[in-house]
Amino acid sequence: EEVGPSYIARASAKMVKFLKANKVVVVLQGRYAGKKAVIVKNYDEGTSSRPYGHALVCGLATYPRKVTKKMPKKKQDKHSRVKTFIKTVNYNHLMPTRYTLDVDLKQTVTPDVLENSTKKVAARKEAKKVLEERFKTGKSRWFFTRLAF
Repeated sequence: EEVGPSYIARASAKMVKFLKANKVVVVLQGRYAGKKAVIVKNYDEGTSSRPYGHALVCGLATYPRKVTKKMPKKKQDKHSRVKTFIKTVNYNHLMPTRYTLDVDLKQTVTPDVLENSTKKVAARKEAKKVLEERFKTGKSRWFFTRLAF
C-alpha cells in the first residue's frame, strides 16, 4: 500500500521526543564511538549552522578502573580518575539508553564553550570533577562501566 505525505507528516508530528537532557546515550561514530555520554542540551529542530537534530553531549573518554578496598588510598584515587569530552553530535550518531544521569552539567557545559578551546578545556575539567564525585558516591554504576564488545 502507498504511504501518502499526509501520513508521514502526521507521524512526525506525533513522534515522542525522548532525547532529552540528562539521558544517557552511546556515541556511535567518530573518535568517541562506543563511549557513553549524557545529553546536556538537545536541539530537535536543529540550528541555522546545523540544520538537523543534534545534541550537546558530555561523556567519558576514559572510564575509571577497578577499585578494591585493599588498595592504598593513592591507588584508589588514581583508578577513580576519568577523562571527559564535550561534543555536539548528530542524533543519527547517538544510541539512546533507558538510563538517565541526574548530574547538573548545565552551568559548566554550555553551547558557547565549544567555540573557544580554553573555555572548552575548563568546562571539561569541571565536568571531570562532577563525574568523578558521582563515581565516588557509587551511584549510576552502569554509566561508569565501559561497554565490552
